[in-house]
Amino acid sequence: MNIQFSDLISNAPDAPGVYKMYASDRTLLYVGKAKNLANRLRQYVDISKLELHKQVMRTLVTGVEWEICPTESDALLREQELIKTLKPKYNIMLTDDKMYPMLALTAHEYPRLLKFRGKISQRRDVFGPYPSVSALNDTIKMIQKVCNLRTCRDTFMHNRSRPCLLYQIGRCSAPCCLPQPEYQKNVALARRILTGDSEPIIAELSNDMKKYSDAMDFERAADIRDKIIALTQTSNRGRQSKNTYEKNIDWDKNVSELEKLLGIKIERAGVFDNSHLFGKNSVGAMICFGHNGFTKTDYRHFKLQNKSNAGNDIGMMAEFIERAVQHGPKLDLIIVDGGMAQWNIAHKTAPNIPIFGVTKGVVRNGDEHFIMPDGSILDTIPKNSPLFLMLRSVRDEAHRFVITYHRERRAKQMTASVLDEIDGIGPTRKHELIRHFGTVRGIMDATLAQLERVPKLGPAAAKKIYAHFHSELV
Repeated sequence: MNIQFSDLISNAPDAPGVYKMYASDRTLLYVGKAKNLANRLRQYVDISKLELHKQVMRTLVTGVEWEICPTESDALLREQELIKTLKPKYNIMLTDDKMYPMLALTAHEYPRLLKFRGKISQRRDVFGPYPSVSALNDTIKMIQKVCNLRTCRDTFMHNRSRPCLLYQIGRCSAPCCLPQPEYQKNVALARRILTGDSEPIIAELSNDMKKYSDAMDFERAADIRDKIIALTQTSNRGRQSKNTYEKNIDWDKNVSELEKLLGIKIERAGVFDNSHLFGKNSVGAMICFGHNGFTKTDYRHFKLQNKSNAGNDIGMMAEFIERAVQHGPKLDLIIVDGGMAQWNIAHKTAPNIPIFGVTKGVVRNGDEHFIMPDGSILDTIPKNSPLFLMLRSVRDEAHRFVITYHRERRAKQMTASVLDEIDGIGPTRKHELIRHFGTVRGIMDATLAQLERVPKLGPAAAKKIYAHFHSELV
């Protein structure tokens, strides 16, 4: 056994990530990924079991570094990113861009969504890579639903005389046959979705949906609602992928380290976050964790009671923390997502409980720093340390929990606002309609016969609903 190399990897974590091997002059020799860094690096100890080019490379290694990633898929993408940007000498598998599927928008009057492997052409806007063809296909379907961009070949498009099935099911705007005043706007929207966070786009679409709903244009409101659902599902899948990191958290060890850092004992910590859309549907949430991980029986949702604070993050935070402290489980630590303003109001609201702030920094993931219970700033926790990743994970869990609740409230409000306009449709019938059809759009598109089959509705109410949405007497 090579003791020197064993020493280099002795502290490697049992977590997914990427590793980098360096020569004595700090030349980067090799980048690899691993589902479990410790297990993978131990495979390099016995040189005789390595491939020939790796045997040569291993003899030159004098330093090893690693980065922990939330999931194995994240590690795969990070590996390719490092290989392409840093070009390590002994990486020969990924430098030709042929390993993972990519997505492109072609250079055309009506750009096409194109999936490919291989060299990147200057004639394309390229996005990715994606960890699997399945992930890429899911992204294409979402972009089709939201932006209605074509996926067909140019020759197929130019020879069409009428729209194809994708137009009929709402996944293409049919630039082959129909005028396209919005196509370039939708291309720009697709680029935003593919290169950034979808949350601002969801907020903008939600605002448009409300405008159409208020104007009684329910068909356009429902179309936008379907786009929001497609974006939300994709956003949630990405968030769930990141949250799988919690399976790898050594909760007891990390909470003990947090206790040592703060000088307190933690049986239960509460993490708070708020959400609203232009002051509407203002809600809050608290998630809890301890030495055994997340304690979901202690999670709490909050609807804003003091309406004068609607849209005021500081006022909302004060109300939700006060209610949690008065009526919720006993907290040994409060963690707030935000800067000094959030920390100050939490400290003022709950002066007898230590307050710990998680600030976002310049970028949301990777640049966070912290506000200690005494108000001082802490920015010395290593970004790839288990404690740092745990703190980021609990912050993200609070954000996921409150955003999910906020979307549910928005969906219920839209349902209520549409059905409240129909006399005689009370809470019980609303519940049965949504349970039967799933969405407001399903109710709007239902035939009279379909409406009459809804339990507890009755023929008279079914006719009234059908007439309301179809503007005709039945």
